[in-house]
Amino acid sequence: MNRTTLSTLCVLLLSAWSFAAEKQIRVACVGDSITHGSGTKDIKTDAYPAQLGKMLGDQWVVENFGVGGATLLNHGDKPYQTQKAFKAALDSKPDVVVIMLGTNDSKPKNWKFKDEFVADYKDMVEQFEKLPSHPQVFVCLPPPVPGEGNYGINEAGVEEEMPMIKQIARDEHAKVIDNFTPLKDSPQLLPDRVHPNTEGAAVLAKTVEQALKGTEAK
Repeated sequence: MNRTTLSTLCVLLLSAWSFAAEKQIRVACVGDSITHGSGTKDIKTDAYPAQLGKMLGDQWVVENFGVGGATLLNHGDKPYQTQKAFKAALDSKPDVVVIMLGTNDSKPKNWKFKDEFVADYKDMVEQFEKLPSHPQVFVCLPPPVPGEGNYGINEAGVEEEMPMIKQIARDEHAKVIDNFTPLKDSPQLLPDRVHPNTEGAAVLAKTVEQALKGTEAK
């Protein structure tokens, strides 16, 4: 190999390395008011996706597609798939999708459609998996609901959902993030018995960060 060829090769390698270094990993956080940041001091800085973005660093771009009151169930009182945020999340060209839905589904008026939960969840996961960006999808076990809950939301419904979510992950080759266990013994971090406060959102962000960094993202 002559000097000119070697020089050209070095330039090409450096260019390729520079492009790879500049490529950012896009993360779409899909969810309800917990994802949106209700209960935190400042949604823009304290919602779990905002805190997650800070933890992950500049190589990652984290977007918050949380919608207050949204359900996973398409027959729920506010189906996520009918919200503008769902289309925005699909259009965001994500490399990673983190879905945390199910809390509002535990309301009796929604959970009466529980037999549709698995099919509706798989439908959502598959819509993301079929995107041209071929994202890795993570499905979250919802946070706990202390005591008697609130707004009709209750832990009995959430506990029923968890084995379903784990089975969905197995069937769809998705990854599970356990956002239930890290908060189950800390009711003070969910002061209204549903929404994590800023400190609780930090726990969620840390849990999601560890999951994302433990999996090679595209």
